[in-house]
Amino acid sequence: MYEQKQMKIKLKTSLGRRPASEISLPLPDGFNFLATVYSHGWCSLLPFSVEKETASLKTVITLNKLKNVSVRVHMNVSALRVAVENSHAISKDEIEIIRNAVRTMLRLNEPLDEFYAETSKHASFRWVRRVGAGRMLRSQTVFEDVVKMICTTNCSWALTETMVKNFVEKLGSGAFPTPEAIASVTEKFLRKEIRCGYRAPYLLELATRVASGELAMEEWRYASRTDLPTEELFLRVRSVKGMGDYAAGNIMKLLGRYDYLAIDSWCRGKFFELHKNGRKVKDSTIEK
Repeated sequence: MYEQKQMKIKLKTSLGRRPASEISLPLPDGFNFLATVYSHGWCSLLPFSVEKETASLKTVITLNKLKNVSVRVHMNVSALRVAVENSHAISKDEIEIIRNAVRTMLRLNEPLDEFYAETSKHASFRWVRRVGAGRMLRSQTVFEDVVKMICTTNCSWALTETMVKNFVEKLGSGAFPTPEAIASVTEKFLRKEIRCGYRAPYLLELATRVASGELAMEEWRYASRTDLPTEELFLRVRSVKGMGDYAAGNIMKLLGRYDYLAIDSWCRGKFFELHKNGRKVKDSTIEK
């Protein structure tokens, strides 16, 4: 039954090398492409990959339920260049989807003036504005970000990479799988083939809720603080099974809300090393 469903929903991903189109995107002032790409571990999770020789970010963008395209993003002096590798022509509407996806992933429309004004007050953080840091790479969809974040919990980074790789290769045909694709399989499949262990029922429930329309998490990115206060948004993210304070706090950052630190063991260890000569302190001290 699973194989039959996969035949019906199999996505047409082009993996060819011939660019069918190249799209140009204007840059915000002070934008640093590589600082954004390497802002956290997402650039090493499929369908993202980094081509170091050309300083390019590669990924696969979903255009609709039946079509994906591979793209390679790099920066020249004045613009971002998006090479679309596709054996078939793409329409104007599809080009706009690609533009919006790249803007979203690289946070091109996110204003950082207030953030830079704050970092400039502190000598140890003035480098942030100087190098154009501050943006965090995110996925094409909130769903993809949340699934990946759940795959970072209580495990090594190597296992996170394995789980995401299995999702892309076994359910996404090169792209990250849709909620419908994940919802179409069993908990046993997720445990055995994706290797997601205890996360399997959480991810299956999440995919089912999103696919059915019960959970409209894509709206989270565009909700204003007036329409959806940060505290309420955090509670909605936190209500997703498998999302503890750490995971929910990190998702908030990918939604453009930076009120939660999302402290994990790595952050604690680095804080102890940099600020306390290795001495351990409480999270409340770090927050202060």
